[in-house]
Amino acid sequence: MAGHAERSPYAIYDSDPPPGVPVLDVDPFSVDFFADPYPVHEQLREAGPFVWLSRYNIGAVARYEHVRDALTDWKTFSSARGVGMEDFVRHGRFRLPSLILEADPPQHSRSRGVLSRVLSPPVLKGLRDRFEVEAEAMVEDVVWRKRFDGIADLAEVFPLRVFPDAIGMGREGREKLLPHADLLFNSFGPRNELFQAAKEKVSFDWIEAQGQRGNLAPGGLGMMIHDAADRGEISGDEAPILVRALLQAGLDTTINALGATLYCLARFPSEFDRLRADHKLAKAAFEEAIRFEAPVQTFFRTATCATTLGGTPLNEGDKVLMFLAAANRDPRQWDRPDVYDIGRKTIGHVGFGAGIHACVGQLLARMEGELVLTALARRVKRLRIAGTVERRYNNTLRGLASLPLEVELA
Repeated sequence: MAGHAERSPYAIYDSDPPPGVPVLDVDPFSVDFFADPYPVHEQLREAGPFVWLSRYNIGAVARYEHVRDALTDWKTFSSARGVGMEDFVRHGRFRLPSLILEADPPQHSRSRGVLSRVLSPPVLKGLRDRFEVEAEAMVEDVVWRKRFDGIADLAEVFPLRVFPDAIGMGREGREKLLPHADLLFNSFGPRNELFQAAKEKVSFDWIEAQGQRGNLAPGGLGMMIHDAADRGEISGDEAPILVRALLQAGLDTTINALGATLYCLARFPSEFDRLRADHKLAKAAFEEAIRFEAPVQTFFRTATCATTLGGTPLNEGDKVLMFLAAANRDPRQWDRPDVYDIGRKTIGHVGFGAGIHACVGQLLARMEGELVLTALARRVKRLRIAGTVERRYNNTLRGLASLPLEVELA
């Protein structure tokens, strides 16, 4: 697959590869890639520290060291110019404004400071009992059926109930949140068929309205963001944007991570036995699934100045695609990276990103995963795949649309 290929019809850059850089004919936004990305990940890592994707005329890094370098150096590799393929400076902004994911300091610092308090350990501790009750009841319901869909009946339903509840969103219309999150992550890739299909399912007016003060219940996380605006920490116009950002980005990553963990535990029964023997491994099982399956596959950054990455010179304005999923299985960083091991020390994986732009809701996602997996391990002796597993395709996320499971009760 090395060499020059026919350019993708969705390519937007005319750049030439830097001298000496390996040129690869791969499409990381195709359905074929997402069906089985691991051979391509290995090819990318082994080709060199920096590679050129000829279909889109963009540079990319897939080794852990260089992915982490780009993630953590926000001054050199900007998020504010878009974490997707399009550069806001060259192409304009077509996504709704972002104050956290696609922002750099000082804007990012103010926004993240508010969200970090809203999602702080003390706040999550106050939510934990309520979340645990829901997790126990939901798992109890599905396992007694003996057969259920791990995605539709559990991985989607649980976060879609507890997270909007915590924000203070009303119950009506919550199902609309998933298409909006799907479009957001699709928009980070090219404007291909996946993007166009997702775009047809959303209403921008609806998602913007969900962040308004009048649509939020008192005492919820959403109202805490508006309270921060009342104190002058952010502006009144910024508050609903931050609430909307939480609603859009706080579901799909958790849903896909929980689905990935169920998928791993069903495929690797010895690891599920370890979890059953020690429920304290629930956090580790969730974390290892994020490393192993990497729900978030890629993100872009834009060089803010002349620099180097992986020894390759870059110019101001150059886009770089970071393969987070490939980095999480880089044998230079991980022992036996292609093995799902819930006893592994996963500190440092980039499944939640890294640096100042690391996922601000990762503590919440970890708590949700831990509670669901603990409830499952208490009740289930065997977990098996009981039908055809179906993938859900997205330009950035890799997850499942259906995971038929069969359980044997403990």
